[in-house]
Amino acid sequence: MAFDPTNTIVKLCIQGMALEGKGQPEEAAEVFLRAWNEATLDFEKFIAAHYVSRHQKHVADRLKWKETVLQMALNINDDSVKSAFPLIYSDLAKCCEELGDHAAAQKHRQTAASYTDEPSCTGPFYHGTKADLKVGDFLTAGSKSNYEADLVMNHIYFTALVNGAGLAAALAKGAGRERVYIVEPTGRFENDPNVTNKKFPGNMTQSYRSTEPLKIVGEITDWVGQTSGELRQWREKLENNKGQIIN
Repeated sequence: MAFDPTNTIVKLCIQGMALEGKGQPEEAAEVFLRAWNEATLDFEKFIAAHYVSRHQKHVADRLKWKETVLQMALNINDDSVKSAFPLIYSDLAKCCEELGDHAAAQKHRQTAASYTDEPSCTGPFYHGTKADLKVGDFLTAGSKSNYEADLVMNHIYFTALVNGAGLAAALAKGAGRERVYIVEPTGRFENDPNVTNKKFPGNMTQSYRSTEPLKIVGEITDWVGQTSGELRQWREKLENNKGQIIN
């Protein structure tokens, strides 16, 4: 299942995060638990359990929920969650350490360290923009950020989710029409640290970046776009975002 910001469970978790940001942890915990109770898919349960776990007052309960997060991630085991495994096992290690189970804590730490940061996704990959390009052209790093006017980006960004690229195209600066290109990385790439294990565990949006050029090999003309209201909300979020871009 691909990440979908309009998914009911995802929307509940976003609501819970907003309550956390307002300093209302008890209300947030209730919303996260509701998300868990309404979740039906492993993907939804993975996200909900992650948030329920961090609102547990007792370490033993937190460990139980962290184990549930791990089980859901193992059930899914795709590129949206693989980057979360080091975080999950590190959290398990902390719980075990607090409970005095040092052997289990050490085992979880070793497992966390065994994971590589290299993404395993093989595509297809997409890049959203308003630039008018053609097959055979290359997209390169060095452009100004769409989100910080004075920031020159050291990487070129792309995603394995066509609708995610469509959203990027809609939010991109410029007056041209929205374009979603099929791209091929020409060198090493990594999980986008601006989204990986940030608001959601893992790399839910399957977003990546590279210092090497992306070659345009095709164009997608049909994707699910955002409504004008949804785009307005996205722009407001970006304007109000106080976090620093990891460049």
